[in-house]
Amino acid sequence: MEDWNARLSEVQVDREDLNKLIMNYLIIEGYKDAAEKFSQESGAKPPVNLESIQDRMVVRTAIQRGHIEEAIERVNDLNPEILDTNPKLFFHLQQQRLIEYIREGRIMEALEFAQEELAPRGEENPEFLSELERTMSLLAFELNGPSPVSDLLTPGQRQKLASELNSALLLSQSQEKDPKLPALLKMCWWAQQQLDERCTYPKIKDFTKAELVMEPMGASPIGGSHGAGNSSGPMAGA
Repeated sequence: MEDWNARLSEVQVDREDLNKLIMNYLIIEGYKDAAEKFSQESGAKPPVNLESIQDRMVVRTAIQRGHIEEAIERVNDLNPEILDTNPKLFFHLQQQRLIEYIREGRIMEALEFAQEELAPRGEENPEFLSELERTMSLLAFELNGPSPVSDLLTPGQRQKLASELNSALLLSQSQEKDPKLPALLKMCWWAQQQLDERCTYPKIKDFTKAELVMEPMGASPIGGSHGAGNSSGPMAGA
């Protein structure tokens, strides 16, 4: 551990680069207030006008609250070509509208909406049909009970759609759609998986704390052996 820490202390990381990395994450994910505060405290200059983040924040908030129609209207106001040229994204938005109808107990509206808006798209695309069938399976279970499709009703489902829409908005503005920080964390995780097969070393087990932990010889590798030999590179599964 002492030798590892000594080697780490020799690695020089430019604070300005770290600040740019954090700013990149805040801007792409749409955290306007946090980006403004971070800029004031760190002196890091945002690469874009922070006011441009506001539109994306409004859309993201609408999705996270389940107000899908409002989100669609705002996106069309910003750039109608985004949804016109991205049928998969538009289907996911309509799918979420269906989920929200079911969540609210508006079953007849859900059935009518699925038949008129989603079924024709499912007939054109097998992938869409599979997702539609899975969504309609919600009607076979109690909303608050256990089911194989209960994940569709979690906040994570809305968050996934919000991120997908946020990426599309960024691309339409000729900006990066993915923050660099999560990719670097995945690369670190992958590198540790490779080292686990070769040696015992101080590793980061909890990335929220970033503390180095020295496990005894023969201890199980981080996350178990699952996936250790399946990744083809540092960005596999990114």
